[in-house]
Amino acid sequence: MFSHTKTSSKFFSAKILIVDDEIGNLKVLKRMLNKVGYQNILTAQGGQEGVDLYTKEQPDLMVLDLKMPGLNGIEVMSCLKKKSPVDSYHPILALTAQQDEETRLAALESGAKDFIAKPFDLAEILARINNMLEVRMLHNEIREQNKSLEQRVQERAQELEKTRQEVLDRLGRASEYRDNETGMHVIRIGLFTETLAREVGLPDRECELLLQASPLHDVGKIGIPDEILLKPGKLNHEEWEIMKTHCRIGAEILSGSNSDLLMKAEVIALNHHERWAGNGYPNGLSAEEIPLEARIVSICDVFDALTSKRPHRKPWSPEKAMEEIESKSGKLFDPKLVQAFKKCLPKLAEIADQYSDENEFYP
Repeated sequence: MFSHTKTSSKFFSAKILIVDDEIGNLKVLKRMLNKVGYQNILTAQGGQEGVDLYTKEQPDLMVLDLKMPGLNGIEVMSCLKKKSPVDSYHPILALTAQQDEETRLAALESGAKDFIAKPFDLAEILARINNMLEVRMLHNEIREQNKSLEQRVQERAQELEKTRQEVLDRLGRASEYRDNETGMHVIRIGLFTETLAREVGLPDRECELLLQASPLHDVGKIGIPDEILLKPGKLNHEEWEIMKTHCRIGAEILSGSNSDLLMKAEVIALNHHERWAGNGYPNGLSAEEIPLEARIVSICDVFDALTSKRPHRKPWSPEKAMEEIESKSGKLFDPKLVQAFKKCLPKLAEIADQYSDENEFYP
């Protein structure tokens, strides 16, 4: 009889769980499957033992008797559904002596993938097991392919995000090179901004966005003519009006994106020269009309300018710069942010020292 039963040897290593309340049935089925070539056979006497063993072992196929005392086959499948993710695939072959449509429909709705009638024919049960294992293996292959695809998509997304961030970093540096000896300013601004944002309790995601977006605050300087941007002396009224347009130019450069990062950078570029008292530019906003991210960058930008070396003066100490910022609290700067800035001054001073223009490098 066995010689006429076609069973694929590629499935002989599959893990099969047999669940029945009758120990004799378990022994007979296990012996039959072993004789054909299946070697990894587990047995559970009763429904609860079957649920526990299935959960622990995650077999490739479960042969399940529907009519059992205690937890019956329908209830076993219901338990497995509750314990598993929505998209789980449970390869269950139901054994039943009941041939009525109601029983079969209830089993299918509960998760059975196929039936075999008692008393069962050996050739039929082997064929059904073989078919179900083939489906199971295909399901596993597709699942692994999907996992691999998801991983590749994630890796690609990370690559794209890394590339985008690198492009933005270089764009920020390009704007600084037009009127700075080095590009370390943009690195310091990012770190200053993140530090102050964390001090005032902004969420991690917001702090990360500010770290990445704030270095683009002066990107609009790319659009300012060299004779104005690089003029060594004081700008006249007309030149100053042109210089102030760098806020709108920067916002224009960064506009039109659905990226959280670029939208944040656009807001900062447009508003980082607005002042708490309302005498800033380009829109003369005051107090909390000014977006919080721009208020944060405004303080950090001034602090960096004061503590950095300039052709006409030496850098100020962090403490002296802090005194200057405090004197402008409620005029140029948000008073609450000034207080928070002072609290994290030691950390800001460390950043200024570590990323000074003399230590210029690009990670």
